[in-house]
Amino acid sequence: MIKGFLTIIFFVISLLNAESCVTNSEGRKSFNMVSDQEMNALGVDAYKEILSDAKAKKKLLPPSSPKYKVVEDIGREIAKSSGVDFNWEFNVIDEPKTVNAACLPGGKIVVYTGIMPVAKTEAALAAVMGHEVAHATLRHGAERMSSQLALAGLATAADISLQDSENRQLWMGALAIGAGFGILLPYSRSHESEADKVGLRYAAKAGYDPSAAPVFWERMGAKGGATPPEFLSTHPDPVNRSKALEKQVAEVWSLYEAAGKRPDQPLP
Repeated sequence: MIKGFLTIIFFVISLLNAESCVTNSEGRKSFNMVSDQEMNALGVDAYKEILSDAKAKKKLLPPSSPKYKVVEDIGREIAKSSGVDFNWEFNVIDEPKTVNAACLPGGKIVVYTGIMPVAKTEAALAAVMGHEVAHATLRHGAERMSSQLALAGLATAADISLQDSENRQLWMGALAIGAGFGILLPYSRSHESEADKVGLRYAAKAGYDPSAAPVFWERMGAKGGATPPEFLSTHPDPVNRSKALEKQVAEVWSLYEAAGKRPDQPLP
């Protein structure tokens, strides 16, 4: 019984690590059990809910707002540079304490005003927007859901196969810990790093100074706050992100020059 259980674990982990189902826009093999149509429908529903809640709280900025206009303009330029034809939508929620932006499947992006004082300039905000656009084009949402579906199936199979075992609770606990630290958390960190890299290229192709990206993450790191060690987090450490992006600036500089180098304006 235990041997069979271990075989199931080995099979699923191998499947997730191999990521052998489809190839994403960067040529990376990715594990994907969910169709674009399904993910986009979920993305639209979640997006509508977020906007509805913000509107009810009178926090959804109108198209006439300068902050909305700059997010919309930058978002459209970066989406165009990605070459992916989604039904792109960009909205801004006025929450000064929320230093964040989020992307939902199918190209639905929300920016919170709290991130703007950290970004300071259009080029830094473009790095943020490029990152979010990349999450959509790389279909990270589908990968995450697919991994969670596979692990849910593993947990169900394990629960059935171990129901007569004296050590059932021990094995199930070990499975949960191993799935979290060994698969889901690093899986998210790899997505964030990939979105950083691809998003930087999108921003550079749209004419935004890529050197603003590592500086932005330096400022994010300087904000401090209680953050867990990187191995316990779904996101890379801000300092590590800054260092990685610093190395990547040279790789996309020619794209930035070819695009005409937009002047880097301060945000409203």
